[in-house]
Formats: sequence, C-alpha cells, structure tokens
Amino acid sequence: MRTWKDVATLVKTRNLKGRFVARYAADFPFSLQEGVEVAFVPPQTDLPRRGVVTFSHEVDDSTFEVEFDTVQDEHDAHGLVGCHCLIRRDEIDESLYEDEPATWEGWEVVDEDGAFIGFVKDVADNPGQALLEVERPDGVGTAYIPVVDEIIIGVDVPGSVITVCLPKGLLDL
Repeated sequence: MRTWKDVATLVKTRNLKGRFVARYAADFPFSLQEGVEVAFVPPQTDLPRRGVVTFSHEVDDSTFEVEFDTVQDEHDAHGLVGCHCLIRRDEIDESLYEDEPATWEGWEVVDEDGAFIGFVKDVADNPGQALLEVERPDGVGTAYIPVVDEIIIGVDVPGSVITVCLPKGLLDL
C-alpha cells in the first residue's frame, strides 16, 4: 500500500498571506486538518515541498480554506496553486480508505509525444523527492521517474494519465 494519499488540490489563493482554497478529492473525505503534514505534488524547485496545516475551515461541501506553515509569501502561494496535497496514510483514519484503491496506482504514464511508457505501480517516498515506480510493458522492468515539475508536465485526472518529459537515458537506468 502506498505511503501517501492524494486528498486535495489547491485551486486558488485566498489572500496575500498564503491561504488557499482547496477542493478535496471527490472519492475521499477532506483530511487537511490542523497539524497534518502535507506533501505538495508535483514539487516545485523553488517552493516549499511540504508543510503542516496551520488553519483549516470548511467553506462548503467540497471546498475548504487552508493555510500551511511553510508558505511564507504571495510568491509561494501562487506557485503552489494547482498542486495536489498528499498526506501520509498513517495520519488518516484507516476506515476512510480501507476499500479505496491508491489514487495513482494503475495510472498510465506517457511521454510528451503520447508514447506509452508504462503503468504506475507505486509512488516511492524518498527524502529528496517522490519517485513514480512505473512497470514497463512486456517485462522490460521497472522505471523510477522523479516527481518533479521539470519531468511531470501533465496530470489528466479524469483520464488517469500522467505525461512526462524524460531526460535522455532515464529509462535505461
């Protein structure tokens, strides 16, 4: 089972102090409660990669206002709009997800030209960055693709497709 669960998306900034409007995943109850650590995906090179929720307030049935300790200014806030918020599964009441499949497991991975690379088997949580563990077709093996904004260039949620721009030779490792 994956270590992290995609629970919400930061849809827009709420004010100039780093507050966001977040929409939770349609298949999962809102889980961005105060004190919970969040990983922002895809990570941005010059912005916080993680944060702890310092404010959480329900706006309506699918929308919340949230604030994180690591978002210091307007630049950080605007740069994180569109990011998914992942939280550790051990921070969630297990009864909320015991019958629910991992969000990215089974997603198709394609390159920028649409060529099929493989299916997401898991997302490995590493100290520096998360890695997509992608099962290659025809028994070619497993590829590990960094989850960074320079490589993950598109995420089609309804189609369950992740588009990547891979550095030359990455699939040969």
